[in-house]
Amino acid sequence: MPLQKLQFRPGVNRESTTLANEGGWFESDKVRFRSGYPEKIGGWVKDQGIPTETAPPTGTFWGICRSMWNWITLAGYNLLGLGTNLKFYIQNGPNGDLNDVTPIRATATGVTNAFTTDGTTTVIVNDVGHGAQNNDFVTISNVSGPVNGIPAASLDAEFQITYIDSDHYSIVSPVTATSSGTPAVSADFEYQINTGSDVFSFGVGWGAGAWGGVSPGGNTGWGAAASSGIGLQLRLWSQANFGQNLILNPRGGPLYYWVVDASPNTFTRAQQLSSTNTNTQNGIQWWLTDVDCPSVCNFIMVSDAQRFVLAFGVNDYGSAAIDPMLVRWSDQEDLAVWSPQITNQAGSYRLSRGSQIVTAIQTRQEVLVLTDAAIYSMQYLGAPFVWGFQLMGDNISVMGPNTVATVNNITYWMGVDKFYMYSGRVETLPCTLRQYIYEDINVQQGFQAFAGTNEGYNEIWWFYCSASSTTVDKYVVYNYLERTWYYGTMARSSWLDSPLRSQPMATPYAGSNGQLVYHETGNDDGTVDPALPITAYVQSSDFDIGDGHNFGFVWRVIPDITFDGSDVNKPQANFTVRPRQFPGTNYGTSDNPAVKSTQNYTGQQSYNVQQFTEQVYVRLRGRQMAFRVESTELGVAWQLGTPRMDVRPDGRR
Repeated sequence: MPLQKLQFRPGVNRESTTLANEGGWFESDKVRFRSGYPEKIGGWVKDQGIPTETAPPTGTFWGICRSMWNWITLAGYNLLGLGTNLKFYIQNGPNGDLNDVTPIRATATGVTNAFTTDGTTTVIVNDVGHGAQNNDFVTISNVSGPVNGIPAASLDAEFQITYIDSDHYSIVSPVTATSSGTPAVSADFEYQINTGSDVFSFGVGWGAGAWGGVSPGGNTGWGAAASSGIGLQLRLWSQANFGQNLILNPRGGPLYYWVVDASPNTFTRAQQLSSTNTNTQNGIQWWLTDVDCPSVCNFIMVSDAQRFVLAFGVNDYGSAAIDPMLVRWSDQEDLAVWSPQITNQAGSYRLSRGSQIVTAIQTRQEVLVLTDAAIYSMQYLGAPFVWGFQLMGDNISVMGPNTVATVNNITYWMGVDKFYMYSGRVETLPCTLRQYIYEDINVQQGFQAFAGTNEGYNEIWWFYCSASSTTVDKYVVYNYLERTWYYGTMARSSWLDSPLRSQPMATPYAGSNGQLVYHETGNDDGTVDPALPITAYVQSSDFDIGDGHNFGFVWRVIPDITFDGSDVNKPQANFTVRPRQFPGTNYGTSDNPAVKSTQNYTGQQSYNVQQFTEQVYVRLRGRQMAFRVESTELGVAWQLGTPRMDVRPDGRR
């Protein structure tokens, strides 16, 4: 018989059984399709940025990052904003320092009898009404003297808080106290804004929900504890440039403004935009606004062409309560003016479809606003209406605020049960992995999911939590040029493909802290030293060998694979052939083959293949077979071509 080509349709398809998908690919991990053929994805290396204040080990930062934003200042500095559940950082250039610019919530000066010790490294801070919560950060300064053997200089630093009660919390001193008690020592305290959660959770009891113990059945009375779950949202940041400066907003919190300093490499803390903030920077009151500046907001944006600050899910005029369906905007070219007047263009509009605005994204000619039930087109009209809203689609869904991406003026997003696209009208995005993904996804953690583009390979990546996980551990990719899908496992918390930096950036999970990595660099996992190999594989669906009625006997395979881009002397991969007698039969192993005969042809077998391997001799038989290529070694890059195999008929039993 002539050699049988192992040529499969590009992309991975799991919408049917493995036999029904004959001629296609069925499983993958760390593999993409380029020009129709599978290849291993690129590796990643860690950024060497060093936090400039008290922080975790070198190269990592406090918390889980879920937002990145890259821009160039007028002076040419390449800045990156990183928002975590614990802090906010500005990085100056690739591998530059990570500067902590987390806003300050409150200060307390001259607090007397400020410290109590018990003879250990635990120090209790006595500050009545401090307003801090567990995991918050405080900077202590001007300690008036030693504290029971702990030098004052050891306490003049930043610490993470362990909450005790509304008047006390504890910190860990770098020096052990030599005695117990509360000495007559005073100090100043500077509290950063309250930290946020790294996962979505339900809280019950004291402190869960608003005053009155809110529950699904109504209020339970003043001071009563909530008896059922109250959703505690995780910390998500939105950020956008107003000129060369940065507006940032933690979801459900105020608006903050970070201003580029006139002095090079000076990174002052972001400040809250409000009518009472009279602080100055370089002699200018950047943060002073009118009385109607939003005090709570879920998402912010700056419209590029018209220069309005847009606030989505925001408190109304004269109210402190958030309206999740309200859109408000500042005056044009002025982030300090929010009160609507006949002489300005500030204003607001309340959407009607849905229960909350989830997110918004700017496209070429409009701003798309997605609620949990509809999508609106927001377009600038000019005075007197300023902004107009048109309903573009109803009865839709969106998984989370960061699951939307726009490429070539087409917007794609992940819904709670399928994928969508918008190109002037809303359409379902056909997906050959839809059933596989949505049967193994933790929808409750949908706000952790996020999208990111990889322009160099015409891809959109969605990262999400699998059904058994409360952290992001899987991804699915759509190649919008070739219209193919593939998937795999990867733990990331944010992604940004910026043209201002050479490679896509991401933040992997690294215990309780995070680090910045650059993807499509090298061939290995460079987040550790020494680097680790990346296991990448793709496996086909079952296909008939022979005529599908008789058994087929495979006696050799002729590889077709290239290892271009590898950085080892002898790159190699494994070819695995997996025969089956019937679709319901396990593939088996060499020790327990699924298909046997009197000749004892073994079942699943793997064969090492290198660049100049001409042919591989095998001995296996079956009615169907699956083919797999996999690499597990350091420094290996590969792209599969069209292997061939020699098959001959081999009877029916």
